[in-house]
Amino acid sequence: MDTLREILYRLRDVLPWGNIEALLTWGGYPVLMAIIFAETGLLIGFFLPGDSLLVTTGVLINAEQINPFGVSTFANLLLMNVVLSVMAIIGDTVGYSIGYKAGPKIFTREQSLFFRKDYLVATQKFYEKHGGKTIVLARFMPFARTFAPVVAGVGQMSYKRFLSYNIFGGIGWVASMTFLGYYLGKVLGAKQIEKVVILIIVISVLPPIIGAIRAHRAAKKNDSEKPAV
Repeated sequence: MDTLREILYRLRDVLPWGNIEALLTWGGYPVLMAIIFAETGLLIGFFLPGDSLLVTTGVLINAEQINPFGVSTFANLLLMNVVLSVMAIIGDTVGYSIGYKAGPKIFTREQSLFFRKDYLVATQKFYEKHGGKTIVLARFMPFARTFAPVVAGVGQMSYKRFLSYNIFGGIGWVASMTFLGYYLGKVLGAKQIEKVVILIIVISVLPPIIGAIRAHRAAKKNDSEKPAV
């Protein structure tokens, strides 16, 4: 219960609607591109709010608060999707290169504030179960999306195969989130989207939380079944 409370407090403090909206309206296009790249291209990007950021981007595009291309609203949405998908694909490619060059020794690296070894190990287990599909599925799972390309690189997945999953996952992730925000903005209006964004954040963090709980229970069960020495 304490862990869950800590997670909720962190979500409240780090990912409020107002901060994300202010970040996008202040930094605009360059900040958005940098965050989408960093979340998948840098090992320290696991804490970045990719899902909520993309949904909020769709909302702000609908409200015509972000338009770096100076085109119609829907054309702006399409162009933003192209650019952000490219950044997401490049980010995953960098992550893959890190894993490919580092190899298995990356698992010996000590955990720190900016490197979550536990997330890396959990993603490795997910990859062992789901294979290449992990590159696509992890796009929709915070924490895992940062480490999935690294794990694929460590596993020496062929780059051609990785790239196909990477492109499909990157485009699907960016499009689903931005279009969701865009159309919800049309239906509900920007002021009502905050609750939807919070719901998306909560839903997106549930899989890794549930996975961690299951892994903890399994480890506890294995320890209890070991014969006493």
